Amino acid sequence: MKDYEGTGTALALIEQSRPGDWDVFVVDSVDVPRVIEAGLLAPLPEAEFPWADIFPELRQENLHFEDGKMYAAPEKFGYNTLAYNKAKADPADMRHTPVLWDPKYKGKIAVYDYYIPLMGMVAIGLGMNPSDIAEANLPQIKEKLFKIKDNAALVGDVVTSQTALATGQVDLITGGGEYVTAGLHKDNPDLDWVLPDDDGVRWMQAIGVFAASEKQELAKEFVKYILSPEGQARLATSSCYWAMPANSKAALTSEQKQVLRWDEQPGFIAKSYPYFIPGPELDAKMLEVWTEFLQH
Repeated sequence: MKDYEGTGTALALIEQSRPGDWDVFVVDSVDVPRVIEAGLLAPLPEAEFPWADIFPELRQENLHFEDGKMYAAPEKFGYNTLAYNKAKADPADMRHTPVLWDPKYKGKIAVYDYYIPLMGMVAIGLGMNPSDIAEANLPQIKEKLFKIKDNAALVGDVVTSQTALATGQVDLITGGGEYVTAGLHKDNPDLDWVLPDDDGVRWMQAIGVFAASEKQELAKEFVKYILSPEGQARLATSSCYWAMPANSKAALTSEQKQVLRWDEQPGFIAKSYPYFIPGPELDAKMLEVWTEFLQH
């Protein structure tokens, strides 16, 4: 098992590995097409997987299928929004993305270090759709990112920012969501998250089998288990972080569903944008801006 931040890192790791080193790949759904194009995934027999049980809005064949064949299936999803301590941050403020560059929260913000959702959130705060991001409006996005950095106590990975919120070092996490607070809710009910009124960003992971795996049948069985109602319930409430299972029949308790806000999902999905994946040139420019933001 190897975890990684960002698909580019995973692809570099695979390139350095021997064929057969890896069996199963969990990757952002938006990146599945390029992984298929690279010939890394084996087709899966659709009839053996619970495709019909996956929430309808997540069954995006344009991402998970190629030439009528299934190569991956969604397994977990959630939101990059605002996670916060409601004993310290005003819940009314959290309903508006521009709060991120409000000096009121100077020194009180942790920033999740991943440029795609964060720049998407800034675009939303500027009244744009994340897919409107273009070279022409990058200066506007950069200006707001720098203001967020001025408010930031730290920029870090999931665990670093989650720890900062749990220990009271910060009052809110930009890019945070249910995956940050759901597992901590029992110990500290003041930790909460919100999808702002001006919408948010939705992440989704998919799971597939490596074409080079020497254990195709075993790997396939593992993927089947992960997508089964029992596997989905365990994945959704795993110790690393809680998030929504992609399978609508996940065997969760009513208490677990309440923490994950199961009944509110149709509204959340409707009010959120999937990750915007830029073309190579724009991607390089966005990364440039993000590097400047980190150094600011």
